[in-house]
Amino acid sequence: METDATYRGTVYPWQCDHVGHMNIMWYVGKFDEANWNLFARLGLTPSYLRNSGRGMAAVQQNITYKREFLAGDIIEVRSQVLEVRDKSIRFVHEMRNAETGEIAATCEFVGVHMDRQARKSIPFAPVIRDAAKRHLEPAMA
Repeated sequence: METDATYRGTVYPWQCDHVGHMNIMWYVGKFDEANWNLFARLGLTPSYLRNSGRGMAAVQQNITYKREFLAGDIIEVRSQVLEVRDKSIRFVHEMRNAETGEIAATCEFVGVHMDRQARKSIPFAPVIRDAAKRHLEPAMA
């Protein structure tokens, strides 16, 4: 996993469901915020996406829930690129309780690089593909 978190935050009471645990909609939202921080590290910054007419689309998302979060818990997400292809990237997030270090959830994504106007997948620019490859899990590089 990357050494720097791609998301840090807190569980607020209004994010909890009727049994007192953070509701699954908030896990998804926090993973989404981690996505954009990971993408920025690869050069897929908001400026790049706006100026180039490019975008990213999630085509697969698999979440595993291991531990619940309660109001007041501190969350940290660390992310790792698993695979880089011509037009797609596969990566995983680990969501931990920052106080205890316990993994609460993991989420693996496949994202596709897109031309927003044509609404079609397109290859990553070489500079972005190279940056993504530098972030690959060492055993997979």
